[in-house]
Amino acid sequence: MNKESGHKDKRPRVTIFSLIKGFILCVTFLLIALAAFASVLTVILLQDITADLPPVENMRTPSLTSVVYDRQERVIARLFEENRTWSEIGTISPWGTMAVLAAEDSEFYNHQGIRIKAIIRALLSDIRTGTPSQGGSTITQQVARMMFLSPDRTLKRKASEAIIAIRMEKVYTKDQILELYMNMAYFGQGAYGITAAAQNYFGKNASQLTLAESAMLAGLLPAPNLYTPIRHPDRARTRQNYVLTRMVDTGMISNQEKSQALATELTYIRSADTRVAFVMEDAPHFVSHILFKELLPKYGRERIYRGGLRIHTTIDLELQQHAESVISKMKFEGALVCLDPNTGEILALVGGRNFDESKFNRATQAYRQPGSAFKPIVYATAVENGYRPVDRMLDAPLNFPNGWSPKNSDGKNRGEVTLTEALGMSINTVAVRLEQVIGVDTIRSQARRMGITTPYMPEDLSLALGSSSLTPLEMASAFSVFANNGHRIEPFGVKEILDNSGNSVERNGPAISEALSPETAVTIRSMLMQAVSWGTGTRANLSKEGYQTFGKTGTTNDWTDVWFVGGTPDLVTVVYIGNDNHKTLGRAFGGTVAAPVWKEFMEKAVTIMKTPQKFQIPADVGVESVSICRATGYLATKSCPRVANLMMAVGQAPESYCPWHGGDAIAARNDSNSPTLLLTTEDEKLRGRYALAQTWNTEKPEKYEPAPSAQITNDAPLPPPDIKPYEKDPAPADEIERRYQELLRQYNIN
Repeated sequence: MNKESGHKDKRPRVTIFSLIKGFILCVTFLLIALAAFASVLTVILLQDITADLPPVENMRTPSLTSVVYDRQERVIARLFEENRTWSEIGTISPWGTMAVLAAEDSEFYNHQGIRIKAIIRALLSDIRTGTPSQGGSTITQQVARMMFLSPDRTLKRKASEAIIAIRMEKVYTKDQILELYMNMAYFGQGAYGITAAAQNYFGKNASQLTLAESAMLAGLLPAPNLYTPIRHPDRARTRQNYVLTRMVDTGMISNQEKSQALATELTYIRSADTRVAFVMEDAPHFVSHILFKELLPKYGRERIYRGGLRIHTTIDLELQQHAESVISKMKFEGALVCLDPNTGEILALVGGRNFDESKFNRATQAYRQPGSAFKPIVYATAVENGYRPVDRMLDAPLNFPNGWSPKNSDGKNRGEVTLTEALGMSINTVAVRLEQVIGVDTIRSQARRMGITTPYMPEDLSLALGSSSLTPLEMASAFSVFANNGHRIEPFGVKEILDNSGNSVERNGPAISEALSPETAVTIRSMLMQAVSWGTGTRANLSKEGYQTFGKTGTTNDWTDVWFVGGTPDLVTVVYIGNDNHKTLGRAFGGTVAAPVWKEFMEKAVTIMKTPQKFQIPADVGVESVSICRATGYLATKSCPRVANLMMAVGQAPESYCPWHGGDAIAARNDSNSPTLLLTTEDEKLRGRYALAQTWNTEKPEKYEPAPSAQITNDAPLPPPDIKPYEKDPAPADEIERRYQELLRQYNIN
């Protein structure tokens, strides 16, 4: 009551209680408004986030490593974007699975894709530091990130990750999600997934991992490069201890097992970081050959490098490694090719001494002159066209009108010699004369039928001396005809390709066609066995080891290239040696430089491949064994100083013995199969000087008749008088290297 006025004060009284009540009401209304706003905002944000999220059923296909195997299922190369080999969860060592769970998500089998407490803890950390982290993610969230999202560290991405994780848990089983993680996670050293990690670090399968090894690998997951035992063993040891402790805390292992694991000394294979498109520690030239010639053009980069193909090849890894060892020790550059002549399978292929230094594949890309190694094709053409190894020609000087004058490598002329003697001793003048008799085009056609595919084959008389430019692989194909009784084979390196489900997508086998009559092939092979027995190829002879050996040396002008090409039962091998810049090797001959390399390889090759020692001649091949005098071509007597043991077509061998060394001269004169002296028109004037003192049969015999006539004119095309090999090199090394780099860019290969 107002004392001055005497009236009662009717204004409401404001109490502390009413103020607090009003404040609470205001705050409540504000919180409700904020909650409503937050709810609306959350709905809007979730709609914005989920609008672009893919269905969890449509996970992207993980990048899988394609593996290249040898013929014995041994790995020789891995082709990948991410080095990953898929393993089902049940095939992984239980230690590996438990170690990963302990390190990354011990509550994996209990949550529904996310852990709220862990997310809140990570969110508070993000707010405090101002930088979004990866902490708090379950294994399901990590799989969601790997399979659907980018690695960007943003709140939106983390929200997307959580939503996808929840969805994934409704679609996939826990084991399916864990299997994805075990195969997708990066373990460092270029290894994606625990299978690749086990191989890269310990050289074993994921099923073989021990507790100590598993804990070490699981410890790498947060930061593989930071914790790698290869460069940071102390850090790796600390992480291993952490994982083992977590395994103890979660009841997976005992303290004793932890102590034993920590006491185990781990051995690492210390493989190089393999974060590259392909790893080719073994057979690099061979793998590059099939990769760029066959696999990438046919299947494309995506399928080869991401498809998880299993590529089964023809090579034998042990044989290949032996070949690489032999070639790496050579003084000069070179190549080696070894084929199965019955099928065309490439058993070993080495394109140079060091692939890292030069990608130039001299086995398939070096077009080089084979020199005298080409002569067997000339002689095969002659025999196929009716001439015999017992027939004779002149080894006499050759001087053509344009000034071309081919010489023998030893500077000698022997006079009249048998074709067997001429091939075995690699006499140039006889090879050129024989080409005049047969015809250049006839030899070229026969070479094509035998597998010589080069576009660089001359159309003149220098062809007989090996002036073509061709590859060692072509020569191996051609000489296989002699080894397999007359059939052309197509060399191939890929036997079968399986997809990642084990389905066959490609199969290859022998492609065989007739190139020579079996009688001709067996005859030439026997002549080449003589070349190894007593001719220019003696340093390649494996007869002491019990193996029949045939082959031919090759040496080019100025000793720029040397070869040995030959084989044993079921193997044909080519060794080529020469400088990439075509500088001289310095008086190096095929018989003295290439033949010993060939023999070193083949001595072990026959053991590795377990090949037979003797050639098998089918019963229906009409040949017979004869021993002839290398000087006259008649059947050899006990007095003949130089004898050749040949296989000849039935009915073509002489029936009389050598009249020079104790045989009956009258019988020789009347022998309808006596050796024929083949003379060109120009050679007629040389008969008295270079021919044998007696010619017992100068007329065409009735029983044996060579075709065409031996009286040949000198109208065959002539080469330039001063042939300069490689004046225009068809395969310069630097150009091949440039093209290789272009292929890498074309297919986007690191």
